[in-house]
Amino acid sequence: MRSEVDTPLKDFSRLDPDTLDQSPFRLIGKDWMLITAGPLTDFNTMTASWGGLGILWNRPVSFVFVRPTRYTYAFMEKYETFTLSFFDEPHRDALMYCGTHSGRDVDKMQQTGLHPIPFPESTTGFSQSRLVLVCRTLSTQDIEPERFKDPSIEELYPQRDYHRIYIGEVLHVFQNVNPS
Repeated sequence: MRSEVDTPLKDFSRLDPDTLDQSPFRLIGKDWMLITAGPLTDFNTMTASWGGLGILWNRPVSFVFVRPTRYTYAFMEKYETFTLSFFDEPHRDALMYCGTHSGRDVDKMQQTGLHPIPFPESTTGFSQSRLVLVCRTLSTQDIEPERFKDPSIEELYPQRDYHRIYIGEVLHVFQNVNPS
């Protein structure tokens, strides 16, 4: 039997979602995140800078956006849980790579040096993450362009590949006490 020190989450401490004191605008919009769906044996990850955190249906939630053309979309549809992983600035190149290359075509882990590790609820995160949110999908909704109130939003969809919104209950929050 492995000791607690040998577990993949040995560098992570669990936080209550209510104690998370980081700006979601900074975390998501400026720092970016990796959305990862699937267990360690079958996962894909993608970089995202659109999304949010808040309260919905009396629960802490995340909401993320994935285009159906992205490889991660199939994993989000296949699995009911996903993670949001946030990194320090030295990992910006890895985030750029994961946002510009498809897991259909390349091994993102080999190319970036990111180390996937298992998290609760059969999810995958990364040992270098400074913060990982484990989420369970509660609802999905496809963006409908006819509902845009501002016509300039349509310019963000030249391929007409409108996102699906995933609303996920935040089940666990882990903070890395020794991010690398």
